[in-house]
Formats: sequence, structure tokens, C-alpha cells
Amino acid sequence: MILNERDNRHKQVLAAACQMMTAARTAPKGKGVDIIEIALIEGADLKSLSDTMISMVEEHGMKFFLRDAENIMQAECVIVIGTHSHPQGLNCSHCGYLKCELKPSAVPCAINSTDVGIAIGSACAMAADLRLDTRVMFSAGLAAQQLDILPGCKQVYAIAISASSKNPFFDRKPKEPLQ
Repeated sequence: MILNERDNRHKQVLAAACQMMTAARTAPKGKGVDIIEIALIEGADLKSLSDTMISMVEEHGMKFFLRDAENIMQAECVIVIGTHSHPQGLNCSHCGYLKCELKPSAVPCAINSTDVGIAIGSACAMAADLRLDTRVMFSAGLAAQQLDILPGCKQVYAIAISASSKNPFFDRKPKEPLQ
């Protein structure tokens, strides 16, 4: 049997993405409380995510969403990682408030933010170990949050994943809205 890498690439990237999700899950969490959610997006759902990013440009005017929307269509898949809001009760003041009970609900717990950041870092480290190209995207994460891909999660970020001869997430050019 002869198996050409091009014929098997998508399957291999999905398997690697699953390893990335495991790395995110096993990343250290503040006080050992696991409030992280993780999902993989591929196929037609990538197109839906891209379309949502494009529609969001009119809402907020951030034109880099156009570039990122095109960019994720070059990815094999996208992983989204988010956190539920769960103040840890440490009164650490890292969120800017002296005590947790003084923090408005709209202000994220700094420990939650750190947890999602460490999970993203662990996933990207696994991708690097597996020689995959990745790009962490606030824009795609915000669109995933709008689509409620991780129900109840805040601070959602996306990691676009590729295994191509040239990293599609490196030399990125700004895009202009279609007139």
C-alpha cells in the first residue's frame, strides 16, 4: 500500500488537534478548578465561523476580522477555548478590585483569564511539538462566542491550525470591506 501524505493530511491534523485539546484540558488551573471548555471546528462550521466574523465588521468596524475570516478558511480546523466566569474568591486584586465581592460581574476574574491563557499556551506548545502551524485569534474566538459554540463561556479564543508547505498565518495582509 502507498499512502500519499496529501491524501491523509486532514485526518492527521484532526488527530493532532485532539492532542492539542488534551494539552489544554490538562493545563494547570487556578485552585484546581476546571472551568475551561474546548471544541474543534471544521468543514462547513468553519465557513459559518468565517461568515460570522465578516458580519461582525459592520457591528464594530474592526477590519482585521476580514483578514482573519479569510485566514481561517485556509486552516484545516480551528480549536476554540473559553472559560466560564467563576471568581475564585482569592481577593488577589489582580482584576483591579480589592475583594472579589466588589468586582462587577462584567469584569472577568483574573484567575479565569490566566487559566484560559495557560490552556491556549499548552495547546499551542503541543502544536509546535507536532510541527503544526497555528495562530491564536481573538477575532475568531469572539465570533465563536457570538455563535455560542461554547455555551456559557466568556473570554473565548480560537486557534487556527494548518499543515501546509507555507504557514498561511504568517504573511497576512489587511483586507478591505467589499463595497
